[in-house]
Amino acid sequence: MKVLCVAEKNSIAKAVSQTLGGGSCNARDSGYMYVKNYDFNFEGFPFVQEAGSCQVTMTSVAGHLTGIDFPNERYGWGKCRIDELFDAPLNEVFDKNQKRIADNIRKEARNSNFLMIWTDCDREGEYIGWEISREASRNNSRLTSGHIYRAVFSHLERRHIIDAAKRPQRLDMGSVNAVGTRIEIDLRAGVTFTRLLTETMRNKVSTTSVENSHHNNSNRKKDVSTVISYGTCQFPTLGFVVDRFERIRNFIAEEFWYIQLELESSENGMTAFAWERGNLFDRLAVFTFYENCIELAGNRAKVVDVKSRPTSKYRPLPLTTVELQKNCARFLKLNAKQSLDAAEKLYQKGFISYPRTETDAFPQNMNLRSLIEKQAQLDQESRSSWANYAAQLVSSSPGSNKFKTPRNGSHDDKAHPPIHPIISLGRQANLSRVEHQVYEYVTRHFLACCSEDAKGHSTTLSLDWGGERFTATGLVVLERNFLDVYPWAKWETSKRLPQLEINQQCQISKARMKSGTTSPPKPMTESELIMLMDANGIGTDATIAEHIEKIQTRNYVRSEKVGKETYLQPTTLGVALVHGFEAIGLEDSFAKPFQRREMEVELKQICDGLRTKGQVVDDIVNKYRRYWAKTNESKNTLLQVYDRVKASMS
Repeated sequence: MKVLCVAEKNSIAKAVSQTLGGGSCNARDSGYMYVKNYDFNFEGFPFVQEAGSCQVTMTSVAGHLTGIDFPNERYGWGKCRIDELFDAPLNEVFDKNQKRIADNIRKEARNSNFLMIWTDCDREGEYIGWEISREASRNNSRLTSGHIYRAVFSHLERRHIIDAAKRPQRLDMGSVNAVGTRIEIDLRAGVTFTRLLTETMRNKVSTTSVENSHHNNSNRKKDVSTVISYGTCQFPTLGFVVDRFERIRNFIAEEFWYIQLELESSENGMTAFAWERGNLFDRLAVFTFYENCIELAGNRAKVVDVKSRPTSKYRPLPLTTVELQKNCARFLKLNAKQSLDAAEKLYQKGFISYPRTETDAFPQNMNLRSLIEKQAQLDQESRSSWANYAAQLVSSSPGSNKFKTPRNGSHDDKAHPPIHPIISLGRQANLSRVEHQVYEYVTRHFLACCSEDAKGHSTTLSLDWGGERFTATGLVVLERNFLDVYPWAKWETSKRLPQLEINQQCQISKARMKSGTTSPPKPMTESELIMLMDANGIGTDATIAEHIEKIQTRNYVRSEKVGKETYLQPTTLGVALVHGFEAIGLEDSFAKPFQRREMEVELKQICDGLRTKGQVVDDIVNKYRRYWAKTNESKNTLLQVYDRVKASMS
């Protein structure tokens, strides 16, 4: 009896083979240098009825096994009317590496009795698994749907992998059809609008592309071609950056006024009290309040409220992919692509769980203490800087056990648990600097999740001065708890307040009417952009980084370092594209997230069996057909907007 297993990457195939083969497996060449075939024996597949072990070959693909494209002879660039592409047939295509991988799968499947898919457990992984099953069955009529299984796993720890082999499931065809729908829509919309924009604007922007590339501070290879690409996620992502840019550019500062009181005490020095009305934009009104208070109360104020209560700073929720990318950008100054690439490599090496997850709640039956014990590194000489903290979390000494079941968020993708460490770092760990940084962040975040909230005491004093109320708040941190392992969360003891009692009269040291001016928003950071994309359903947790990278490589956006912070600024072309579509009345469909968000809802309906692939493709492609016709009629508007934007930004 023979079982063919296929993973999404060679590193996963190798790790799973080592586990299922008990450390004994034979590696063979596959015909593609980055993919190996691993042969071993395994006893435990429930679908193999014969007693004893069976022969297993484990191999892999390298991402998607196939692609789709228009037949080049009839529908290549310049060979047809662009709008014909909305109805043009699609061909399955392989590049030369995909062809070698597909040949290997067909060859290895020829004598196999069963096929088991070991791709990542997300929508994209389901689709790649379907691509694999289709290739494998072409040379083996026995590999029908009843003989094809899929392993469900989220990390490479030994017991977890063996359990995945013993509890196989079936491919989720709803997810397969949803991904197929998204691929076809993105292709038809992307190619039609890319050709239209490029043919319309190429002469205008060719020199600007070169100019902008010189201002891009990244080390990325510059794309100075005259292809002006369109993507259904790419343009809403650009829209967020341009919207912030315009809010800053059009900002007009306004002056405001407010009143501030200060009280001095021998124990605590000077304490400022803020006016409950806040900032007012009418100077005369503030002056009237100020003058009235002086006339009524002079330099005396009355304590009208004293609130003293325990307070807490909550530990973080379990870690999702979006939070990982957002926080690595904020805390570690890594862009989304760097952090996700590093997390993917850490997963492939077995250090962390699967890094693409929307779930922020751990399963109730998950043994979190055992994971913490591994971080305590009690049997290692060279321990990490957080090992002592982990040891305290699971210590059995009286009074020292601070382990707390993590908080539960509201998201569960039903596929993977939150991101967490699997094994501790040994002295010989072969990791890059960025991988070390991401691993440390993941681990400290996990330990913080399993800790007590920080605890403190908050006091608020309220004064009445001439009928106006002023307040001051003080904080004393009593127990740092998770803050000791999570240095990115700041919560410090503030200045103590004067010891005052309710109804007590006190003397004001200073009462001043002060002014200030409103400030413009800051330029967009990558962390903020990730948050906006996630909140508006632009891309998935795994593709957000790709879309941000794409708008930079296309010179629609450039990164700009100011001090320690890196901001994203739109180029002339990026601003012109957004305003161009606004000018022809398509802002809601292109530079805003609404159209893409609507598509994500319809893809979810396919997953849930409420709609079919054909229905959704027809619906959305017909919308893009109308958008394209409107854009084609307004090509001169795009050019006029580009000239206007270029003049305003020069």
